[in-house]
Amino acid sequence: MARPSKVDDLAAIEARREALRAQLAELDERAKAAEQTARDAGRATLLTALERVKIAALTKQEARTIANAIGQHGGKAIADHLSEFRAV
Repeated sequence: MARPSKVDDLAAIEARREALRAQLAELDERAKAAEQTARDAGRATLLTALERVKIAALTKQEARTIANAIGQHGGKAIADHLSEFRAV
């Protein structure tokens, strides 16, 4: 039985490597899209809650600061922190 030449094996390996790289690039894109979706998953819930309460005037900077805090620390951490205001 003849053994395949090393050149043929190397070419097959390179072809497989390129196919795997393409699959990995596709998975990376899908993961990035899923991460973006997950990062914005609470927006609809927050907007619905905001529609149900009266809110005093805010500056753009104040609104941006609140939104950035939620984005950076998460809704639970901000809600826990804000709940301290009720206790006072």
